[in-house]
Amino acid sequence: MTKKTPIARHGRQSSPHPLRAVATTALAAVAVLAVSGVTLGAYAAWDVTRSIRTVSLVSDQAAADAQAAGAEGPVAAPAISAIDGGVNLLLVGSDSRTGQGDAYGDDEGAELNDVTMLMHIAQDHSSATVVSFPRDLVVDLPECPGGGGYTAPINESLGQGGLACTVLTVESLTGLSIPFAAEIQFNGVIEMSNAVGGVPVCVADVIDDPYTGVYLEPGTHPLKGADALGFLRTRHGVGDGSDIGRISSQQVFLSSLVRTVKSDSTLTDFGKLYGLAKAAASNMTLSDRLASPDTMVSIALALKDIDLAKVTFVAYPNFYADWVPEGKVAPDTEAADILFAAILADQPVAVAAPGGVASVVDPAAPVAPDAAAPAAPTATADPTAPIDPAAPVDPAAPAPGTVLADGSTLLPDSVKGQTAADYTCSVGNE
Repeated sequence: MTKKTPIARHGRQSSPHPLRAVATTALAAVAVLAVSGVTLGAYAAWDVTRSIRTVSLVSDQAAADAQAAGAEGPVAAPAISAIDGGVNLLLVGSDSRTGQGDAYGDDEGAELNDVTMLMHIAQDHSSATVVSFPRDLVVDLPECPGGGGYTAPINESLGQGGLACTVLTVESLTGLSIPFAAEIQFNGVIEMSNAVGGVPVCVADVIDDPYTGVYLEPGTHPLKGADALGFLRTRHGVGDGSDIGRISSQQVFLSSLVRTVKSDSTLTDFGKLYGLAKAAASNMTLSDRLASPDTMVSIALALKDIDLAKVTFVAYPNFYADWVPEGKVAPDTEAADILFAAILADQPVAVAAPGGVASVVDPAAPVAPDAAAPAAPTATADPTAPIDPAAPVDPAAPAPGTVLADGSTLLPDSVKGQTAADYTCSVGNE
């Protein structure tokens, strides 16, 4: 039996620049809140929704202004099924310490969106794609009510104009329209992981991060509470010590969380569902149209039956460049164009191979009894090695952007990620 070593509890950090927590359970929070709205009784649903905080997006305000100017009819939230080309929902993890207690260190000033994830649900409800934007991705921040209008890391957008400004920034970067958005804070991670009873996380080798006090030996660990938050926070302890590595490690947690939430034991357990919904509602701010009970029900119906293999998590492609500050990354727009063209066309996507800078396929992953024998592994080329123009090209290998037999668009190798059906392990930073 694998020895399971608990993570040290997290108090105020002595580092002058403590890591900002990464609340990557925002996706699961919205999904669980929606599913719970369908599953729970009328009183429970009311009890959950009455504690939700709301905020208006720029598009919401424009609609309200149009109505005030004489437009007929109320400003109504569109039904998910009625949105042409699927629905886009932005999920933001805030580093704000306001109202979160003193367990996460001092408030460092400006509020930052250290997690920014875009979820696209296909119009036929057959797939979902979740794109994580690195906090250090340097982009053009558009003019927002309250700030913006300059080039900076994407995580400055929340402090410039709140959730609405982050939505505008991602819309500008991707070319997509985003009518729904949600923001989650630190305590939501702790309360949700407690409500589900813990999330099993696989660790490939030792994760030892003195900055956050996280220590995990190889094996599978059921993480919840402060341990779950600490795992999501660790950057120095995984991969190459960067935020890019942290994203792939977070995908290990998030895919396991989705599997846990969609398991029979969770979806049929009233107590767990109610606890998850309350944890989400108490620690989230939703855009006005997302907070509509009808919209939540529509999202629940759209998400609950999607096959795990069709829920894909990817990181926005990026690279280190001379024109961005040290430690920051630039957008790989060529690869991103393929990714967002597929999303705009409402097509599922497929990564070349599961895993990333800080995650690998779990060698002990369960295999279906009737599953075919896996193909022999192929060598992975060194991405830093020079390309030989005379090297033969495998004619059988599909090119990035190719639509595969299952209808998904093959993404370039530079777009890292996995599906919720992929069992992966986090890799420690040696």
